[in-house]
Amino acid sequence: MAGAPSGDPELLSPQDASAGAAGTSPHALRALVVDDEVPALEELSWLLRQDDRIAEVRTAGSGAEALRALETGDIDVVFSDISMPGLDGMDLARVIARFTQRPQVVFVTAHDQHAVDAFAVDAVDYVMKPVRPDRLAEAVRRVVASVESTGSDPAPPPVGDQDETIPVELAGVTRFITRSQIRYAQAQGDYARLHTPAGSHLVRIPLSTLEERWAAAGFVRIHRSTLVSLRHVKEVRMEHGRCSVVLDEVELQVSRRHTRELRDRLLRPNRPAE
Repeated sequence: MAGAPSGDPELLSPQDASAGAAGTSPHALRALVVDDEVPALEELSWLLRQDDRIAEVRTAGSGAEALRALETGDIDVVFSDISMPGLDGMDLARVIARFTQRPQVVFVTAHDQHAVDAFAVDAVDYVMKPVRPDRLAEAVRRVVASVESTGSDPAPPPVGDQDETIPVELAGVTRFITRSQIRYAQAQGDYARLHTPAGSHLVRIPLSTLEERWAAAGFVRIHRSTLVSLRHVKEVRMEHGRCSVVLDEVELQVSRRHTRELRDRLLRPNRPAE
């Protein structure tokens, strides 16, 4: 896809930056800008903040940093460079394509040879650097149109019978686990520790968010700090009026407050399954 002719964005006014943004979308987009070059990152962020259709702009200096920002699940569109060290923009888009809550992707790059690959990963647009405000406004318009064509909010909640991919970081390396691998999750402040048969991973997502997001997939709160996957529960024990659940070799206590809810969920004939 051919890029727009080049121009000097520093000579353009904020009014020019919002050219082509006539009409206000009912959806206020939350954007994430990803670029390893600070000047490009700051310029694109500034331009997006001039657009009334953009409610919030966050930034990331690498693909791995972008994945950490995406853990919250509240990003509607990612504007990403392609040529970056480590996890590049194309790799990032392929990971995003596996998300249940999948934001739109717009590539912003100085190179046009990746255009075919970009649309193979369902990118909404491919904007050439240096970025012209009117061309960027057109990209935002396409994002808004794509969102509105679904007839729903930009980031719908995950569907219970679809698995979800979660990026996690270990020793500086980004890995990917699926929700179906998670046996239980424990709260650690504003973070949650996800436990799988292979180990545990700390992610920047509150347990309350996971409880709401994964309820339809069979996850239930058994304690104020613990969320378990019913599909991994092997046994429920009642001893001296105290309840616990067994997941393979792990036994977890169930608080009195959550015991009845757990029993009700387990006794349902058609409990959610993945």
